[in-house]
Amino acid sequence: MTSPSAVSPTTGYHSSVPASPTPASRADDGPLVSLVGAGITLGGRALWTGLDLDVRPGEFVAVLGPNGAGKSSLLRVLLGRLALSSGTASVLDAAPGRAGDRIGYVPQQQLFDRGSPLRARDLVGLGFDGTRLGLPLARRRRDLAIDEALDLVGAGGYSRRPVGSLSGGEQQRLRIAQALVSSPRLLLADEPLLSLDLGHQRAVLDAIDAYRRSADAGVVLVTHDINPLLRMVDRVLYLAPGGHRVGATGEVLTGDVLTELYGVHVDVVDIHGRLVVVASDEELHDEDEGAFPR
Repeated sequence: MTSPSAVSPTTGYHSSVPASPTPASRADDGPLVSLVGAGITLGGRALWTGLDLDVRPGEFVAVLGPNGAGKSSLLRVLLGRLALSSGTASVLDAAPGRAGDRIGYVPQQQLFDRGSPLRARDLVGLGFDGTRLGLPLARRRRDLAIDEALDLVGAGGYSRRPVGSLSGGEQQRLRIAQALVSSPRLLLADEPLLSLDLGHQRAVLDAIDAYRRSADAGVVLVTHDINPLLRMVDRVLYLAPGGHRVGATGEVLTGDVLTELYGVHVDVVDIHGRLVVVASDEELHDEDEGAFPR
């Protein structure tokens, strides 16, 4: 990573900041991700079908929906770990699974064992050369990339500590640094804000947003809460029992759309810039709880 860095006045963390915002998409750029008529069936149950989705350079797409709707399965498809049941998928102009370190991936959080001796910076370094064959890159270049990635997420202060001694939030920031250290063209993140307090959520999202703008990279981020992302997300993909919708936040997160997707009456209320979904508790299934913007 070689983009310039600056210190955020609100977080105190270093983050790569572009000279001016990069447009979310340009007409002459091809999509980084292209799904056409895509569908997934697992255990005899269709999670989603007929999904058309393009993610263009510099675009930030949030994926929402209830548990079991296939949000993580979508990321597995893009990584080449799960085959589509129908339709086609292309990632960085190739079949899924062939993009190597041009994709950064933040999996759902799994805590390291308390006795793990792996240092924080060594974990991040695995994202730089863990997929490369042959001789490692020059140590100076590698160390610089690791330092920049750690600073980007505010983790430089504990770079030499064993990962097992760190909190869940600190470990999660390392996972994000690991995903960004190779300067990927596409970042896939599965619930990356888990275990982070509001301040650290903002710092991590600022880092991701600054990176995608400076690198013109695409971001596909799975989340249960859209509110921390409202100021930066370009489009929303909502997966639900009644189908799916893709569009700008104001087009998808409406009472009419969510009522249609869930088959129950839903109201969406904007309270001081924060979206709150109101629905009858009796009408919602257990698997729907936590699926709405909070």
